[in-house]
Amino acid sequence: MNRPLNFGVFITPFHPTGQSPTVALEYDMERVVALDRLGFDEAWFGEHHSGGYELIACPEVFIAAAAERTKHIRLGTGVVSLPYHHPLMVADRWVLLDHLTRGRAMFGAGPGALPSDAYMMGIDPVEQRRMMHEALEAILALFRAAPGERIDRHSDWFALRDAQLHVRPYTWPYPEISTAAMISPSGPRLAGALNTSLLSLSMSVPGGYAALDNTWEVVCEQADKAGHEEPDRTNWRVLGILHLADSRDQAIEDCTYGLQDFAKYFGAAGFVPL
Repeated sequence: MNRPLNFGVFITPFHPTGQSPTVALEYDMERVVALDRLGFDEAWFGEHHSGGYELIACPEVFIAAAAERTKHIRLGTGVVSLPYHHPLMVADRWVLLDHLTRGRAMFGAGPGALPSDAYMMGIDPVEQRRMMHEALEAILALFRAAPGERIDRHSDWFALRDAQLHVRPYTWPYPEISTAAMISPSGPRLAGALNTSLLSLSMSVPGGYAALDNTWEVVCEQADKAGHEEPDRTNWRVLGILHLADSRDQAIEDCTYGLQDFAKYFGAAGFVPL
């Protein structure tokens, strides 16, 4: 028997500059409450630090607040930009969030999307994928460690010395972790090699749908090379973009409003999801 699809939303969110951030964030929170009431399965939230369009700088904080207002919907980060954070701090935050949400939080991990974010932190965008790989491997080592086991890792940007989680997660053995993927196969490769779920966000850029053709094959190949069991395809999330309106003409009119400012913002940031 085929398993039914789960449905969720990806709330970056996008808000034109000039709006009250307090009002905009409350609008996003009200959307999550409505989605929970309507029976949606999941909601995912981004992490961004530049430009003012995408207001959530710490999706874990937003998730903690949303969990208090909702009952059933699962809440995920899309994504935590791992090169911006020390791996132990990320792991500890997720243990706390896992307890506060009673296991409803999903940990989506990525390298970071906006070059302007990395620039402000002095991070070379060319190094972000490598940094993400190192951080995610260290975080998984902390989550997967046996009782009493200590973790040591040494990189050119972080170190772990005799590290361990001082509190175990609420979820056994640890919260679900998803690796973000765009068009390149690096995301699926990492998901397969490290045995995580996959969060495909490639449909936000040209050529995104075509990139899905062999995505799952790449995941399975890398999982097999690493000696993991065959990955569970039901844990693959695929993002699609849509706008609801009464007619196609109305949809075009709706989306035209503010489009020039939207494109200008993302062009300056070095990333245009159109």
